[in-house]
Amino acid sequence: MSEGALRVLRAAVLAVVAAAAVLVAALVLGGAVTEQVIPGIGDAGAATRWGLPVSRTAMDLLSALTVGALLAGAALLPVEGARETPKLSRDSVGYLRAASWLAAGWAAAAAATLVFTVADVLGQPVTEVIGGNELSSYVGSLEQGTALMIVVLLAVVVALLARTTTTPAAAFGLLAMAGIALLPPPLTGHSASAANHEVAVTGVALHVAAIAPWVGGLAVVGAHALLGRDKLPIMAERFSRMALWCYITVGASGMVNVISRLPSPSELFTTDYGRLALGKIIAFAVLGWFGWWHRERTIPALHDRKPRAFARLAAVEAAVMAATMGLAVALARTAPPPETGTESAIKTQLGFDMPPHINLERLATLWHFDLFFGVLVVVLGGLYLAGVLRLRRRGDSWPVGRTVSWFFGLLTIVVVTQTGVARYAPILFSVHMAQHMVLNMLTPIFLVVGAPTTLALRALKPARVRGDRGPREWLTAMLHSRFVRFVAHPAFATILFMGSTFALYFTPLFEDLMRDHLGHIAMMVHFLASGCLFFWVLLGIDPAPRRLPHPMRLLLLFVTMPFHAFFGIALMSLNQALATGWYNAVNPPWGTTILHDQHTAGSIAWAFGEVPTFVVLLVMAFQWYADDQRQARRMDRKADRAAERTARGEAGDGEDELAAYNARLAKLAERDRLAGEQGRKAARQPES
Repeated sequence: MSEGALRVLRAAVLAVVAAAAVLVAALVLGGAVTEQVIPGIGDAGAATRWGLPVSRTAMDLLSALTVGALLAGAALLPVEGARETPKLSRDSVGYLRAASWLAAGWAAAAAATLVFTVADVLGQPVTEVIGGNELSSYVGSLEQGTALMIVVLLAVVVALLARTTTTPAAAFGLLAMAGIALLPPPLTGHSASAANHEVAVTGVALHVAAIAPWVGGLAVVGAHALLGRDKLPIMAERFSRMALWCYITVGASGMVNVISRLPSPSELFTTDYGRLALGKIIAFAVLGWFGWWHRERTIPALHDRKPRAFARLAAVEAAVMAATMGLAVALARTAPPPETGTESAIKTQLGFDMPPHINLERLATLWHFDLFFGVLVVVLGGLYLAGVLRLRRRGDSWPVGRTVSWFFGLLTIVVVTQTGVARYAPILFSVHMAQHMVLNMLTPIFLVVGAPTTLALRALKPARVRGDRGPREWLTAMLHSRFVRFVAHPAFATILFMGSTFALYFTPLFEDLMRDHLGHIAMMVHFLASGCLFFWVLLGIDPAPRRLPHPMRLLLLFVTMPFHAFFGIALMSLNQALATGWYNAVNPPWGTTILHDQHTAGSIAWAFGEVPTFVVLLVMAFQWYADDQRQARRMDRKADRAAERTARGEAGDGEDELAAYNARLAKLAERDRLAGEQGRKAARQPES
């Protein structure tokens, strides 16, 4: 074994020991492994009480390392080869092969966690669960069991595919799959049962999605430094930029999670859960100091070929991160303080109490904070504004109308997801339909007119390393990919835009999505995404694989826009209510009948289509006029160039039809002029 490999092994052992020590101490201090056994109630035994958090810690560490190895292979190391045929470097391929083994360990740890989870829920020793039929019977009926089974399946797929992956696009695909596999377990834990579960679920999803690349990325960069491999400065700088945003996301989402479970700050000191959370906050602050020291001292030293300081500090930081993850697992095994007072059935389902009788004032003033869409609006607005400012600083211009359109589109998202509309949408189908229409038919128009892809292509800088892929190159490659060519086909975009509405509302899928907050978010995101895809194809401002001529765009508009009117008429014609189980459970005492409210929703869908049709017609008319003006200016420039060549006596450009045509007209005019002069001379000669 080489000296570099020994250093990596020592750093790994240090991280594992730190994680194990903190996990054991936190489990004992938090009381998770010292629960009193009550006679008559099933006890899973000491093996499960210790085995579950240990396997969960192993699963979290291996998942982070898998994501880190995939991240290093796909993004942190430069891509080699020509721009048309990029390929991964030798080190990148090596990290993908390492990710294959790590993903296999991740799957094994998730399978062990699944067994211990079933034993813990049933209150039976793990040996009985393995030997009996309980495991297969309860995996599908337990949310946590289903979530862990999904993790096992996705991790196995990553492990198999990572052994043969050699292209950057495939590496990013595996990274995306690993990122998806991170989310199911934490979303079925404390967050799903918190008092404000809407905020808690989104907060824990952001928390986990930011921790894995941060922890795993640091571990792989540190291993790269300890092994003494090439391109360490590039790798460290790229990770540092990503780590800063991960740190901000982890801190903000972690604070949201703590507030959602500990309403009173005093509980940080008076409860076991609060004290463990306080310890995690302190560890987070220490990691922030490590990051600052890296940016100020060790990363600049890499350019002077002094990697030892970076490697040593990264090894210690990785150990602190591993210890923090052990503390987080113990925190998840510790019960948060119980809620004071009695929680109503409505609040259990919705996350908030039943709102009062609906009116316009309450729709505008009864605000309801949705963390997912709040973060989405802030991120989209911040990135767009950063792109505009970069162009301004560079001396380039950007149309003010596009900026206004983009932020007006974001404003419409705020109106339907953060105001009283968001409070009444889960309990009144009519309000939900208004929310649907805005996100699907109005918001996308203004976002598409904002031309975010064009702005990104102009604002992003090319990759520093020749042949490498930075954000601009990845965006260009995505626009030319077969996947985008398929989804951007007018037929697919139109079918998705029209057909998904019927497939959603006239099947049991709608009620299933309304019962789960994540399902509700997925439904709203689908409305927004399908609308953006359709209007991107229809309006064609940003670069796209296919650009429809203006007459075809107009025809497509008139074919699709009446669809929502037909959908509204279908809703108004139904004599049976949709999603009766859900709406009976949340039916407000001041509301009308469910069927009458559904007919109101149908009338909203029928009447709303006129508004986006009018807006789109205005945009298309302006585009058509502007395109004609550009064509006219182009033809004028060609005519001017042809006249200049003719005046100089040069031959016309055979490929320029207008120039050739103008040159021929000029020759005919010259011939007519000469013939006319000869005729006049002959007429003036005297008869002999």
